[in-house]
Amino acid sequence: MSKSKSFLNFGKFIPATRLFSFFSNDMAIDLGTANTLVYVRNKGIALNEPSVVAVKANTNIVLAAGKEAKQMLGRTPESIVACRPLRDGVIANFELAESMLRHFISVVHDNKRTLVRPRMIIGVPTGITQVERRAVEDTARQAGAREVYTIMQPMAAAIGAGLPVQEPRASMVVDIGGGTTQVAILTLKDVVFCRSVRVGGDEMDRAIVQYVKRKYNLLIGERTAEQVKIQIGSVMMDSDSRVMPVKGRDLVTGVPKTINLTTEEVNESLLETIANIVDVVRVALENTPPELSSDLVDKGIVMAGGGSLLRGLDKLISKETGLPVTLAEDPLLCVVKGAGKVLQELDFFKDALLK
Repeated sequence: MSKSKSFLNFGKFIPATRLFSFFSNDMAIDLGTANTLVYVRNKGIALNEPSVVAVKANTNIVLAAGKEAKQMLGRTPESIVACRPLRDGVIANFELAESMLRHFISVVHDNKRTLVRPRMIIGVPTGITQVERRAVEDTARQAGAREVYTIMQPMAAAIGAGLPVQEPRASMVVDIGGGTTQVAILTLKDVVFCRSVRVGGDEMDRAIVQYVKRKYNLLIGERTAEQVKIQIGSVMMDSDSRVMPVKGRDLVTGVPKTINLTTEEVNESLLETIANIVDVVRVALENTPPELSSDLVDKGIVMAGGGSLLRGLDKLISKETGLPVTLAEDPLLCVVKGAGKVLQELDFFKDALLK
């Protein structure tokens, strides 16, 4: 039999959808407010970059994306626009989000070596509307996707954290991202109850900015506030008090100035934001069926997302709920790892996808 005939017979016995998958780099994407992560089927996590894009003003010509573009935030001339196209977990600027996603896809998907456009699974927030979800799907298609599936970020985070979501027992995950905090009770590859509030790492940064402005008449940027949160931020007062010099612009004199911020002050600035997160966890527990509640007494709560790394937050939630709270092994990677696992075992996890 000739090679051409054998190839034709090969195509006859394999469905077109499976045949396409041989020639495309299917992807799972965590399109987050703060960071975008891309998992490529059979290869693992291929990209982890800030969700920031820099373009020429009045055009969609991408000059930089990811870490390079983040360095430009607040430092660009009028001819360049550097911004974050996602806010509070959803797309705020459709055209810039498409440009950013297209750039990231081009980095990990070699069109010269693969003839077929990739399938994509994208994690979306639980509180997303149909219009917002459609915007995500359209953006992915415009950026080069052949097929687009969506999955709730808490479901993906639970799968990525290794929770047994396919079993008839409760799994509870608290996913604190840049723009949203999402709490979900999961069982049998579906959601029993979920609640999302648009409070996350970005809101914490803004709270620190406002606190410094109010107390010291000093204006600092959100990037500076993020560094303060990471280095000395804490939600429970303990003996490990830290001090960090912070630079900004004095609102009275208009000149640059440096102050010293303490852990106690950062804690004070975050009180309201952390209270909102604890409240949404309580609401989820109050709405959990009793049989599933009994599972949580032993299994407790798993935390994921970058916001869960805030010092002492797991201990505070455990204290307020009376349940054991554990931090996922790779909290920043849970959503993309879970979406990647769904991509690898699409038939098994198809019930976990949004219809």
